[in-house]
Amino acid sequence: MVAGNNIRVNIWRLNYQADNSVGGAVTTGTVLHTDVLAFFQGQPPEQLVLQQGLETTRTFRMTIIPGYLDIRERDEVQVIHPIDHVYFGDRFRVMGVRYSSHNKRDPRNYSILELVRSVEAHARQ
Repeated sequence: MVAGNNIRVNIWRLNYQADNSVGGAVTTGTVLHTDVLAFFQGQPPEQLVLQQGLETTRTFRMTIIPGYLDIRERDEVQVIHPIDHVYFGDRFRVMGVRYSSHNKRDPRNYSILELVRSVEAHARQ
């Protein structure tokens, strides 16, 4: 295991399947990559945004290895290991992908994902 990479994730590609029986569309997904090694880091929210509304967008940064995986915007990342992780089972939407300059066969190759998750800023009363 690479130093600092302490979680494993699944990467999902979402699509919409037409449902003619009731109208509309049903969200479905396919697991593209399983058991991907990652390092997860939350970005602090701005205090002004926290004070203005009930819901804020929390941003996260994730470094994954290997860096040659086909990951696109709007894919989702799900934390699957360790089971006592604070975000175990939660999904995060990919907002951006940055690839390293290493050759894809280089073992040092990695990708940096910008993730977003919507959470409540204040408790409802």
